[in-house]
Amino acid sequence: MSTTPEPEKKDSWRGTIRFVILLFAGVFTFQTVAAKPFYIPSSSMMPALVKGDRLVVTKYPYGWSYASPSIHGSAVIPGRLLGTLPERGDIVTVARRGDGADLIKRVIGLPGDTIAVQGGVVVLNGKPVPRVAHGTAMLPVDANLPCDGALAQFRRTGPDGKLHCELPLFRETLPNGASYDTIDLGPDYTSFGDDYGQVTVPAGHVFLMGDNRDQSADSRFPLPTGLGGAVPVESLGGRAEFVTHSYDGSGSAFNPISWVSSLRGDRAGESLRPAHEAK
Repeated sequence: MSTTPEPEKKDSWRGTIRFVILLFAGVFTFQTVAAKPFYIPSSSMMPALVKGDRLVVTKYPYGWSYASPSIHGSAVIPGRLLGTLPERGDIVTVARRGDGADLIKRVIGLPGDTIAVQGGVVVLNGKPVPRVAHGTAMLPVDANLPCDGALAQFRRTGPDGKLHCELPLFRETLPNGASYDTIDLGPDYTSFGDDYGQVTVPAGHVFLMGDNRDQSADSRFPLPTGLGGAVPVESLGGRAEFVTHSYDGSGSAFNPISWVSSLRGDRAGESLRPAHEAK
């Protein structure tokens, strides 16, 4: 016969269920109001971010909106609690209108700005954004960065004897001094986004672009693949801060050893805030 009273069994199960509920509620709340991890699934923000990067996104810099929770709808719900505008050059997450997918891009234009792109050069408020050649990015080729398709022409063997993706960099500096590297694949690779007619960013909106200018579906491109123009500030989920770690894509969920062997050791701790040049 059982020596454990039935009420004690019920209390034990209730306590466990209560703990699990509180744990999930605590994690959900923290990720909504403070910070959450984010995974990079594409190459649109190279060289700052590459596929396989894991990073921290803080939720409080711009206030909170429908896009702040990890689970949010696709419709833009007006209003933002303690809302502030991002700065030009910030890397932000954005909930895409239509499907609610979380993307990550860089803020280029603020409310009232005029934006155009001419031959790959951003024209902000009638002035070309300063853009100078800045060498190349030597990114190791791996499963998450195969350097194929349009990038195949940039495959090179590095000094270490390993295959790299040597991509041309251009340093871009916005009017507030925010400076960062972008990738332009050159005249042999034409993109619709290289020439974009002038638009004015509406009130309460921001214009976003990816750093890999020829391979980013951003505010220059229509929905459902792009962002469909400037996005409401309510769609911003948070600001990207730094890379915590990165995987090369060779790991397996069923092989714990590969969780370590597939780490890219040189990516951890990379800041995602733009440098600021003297104005």
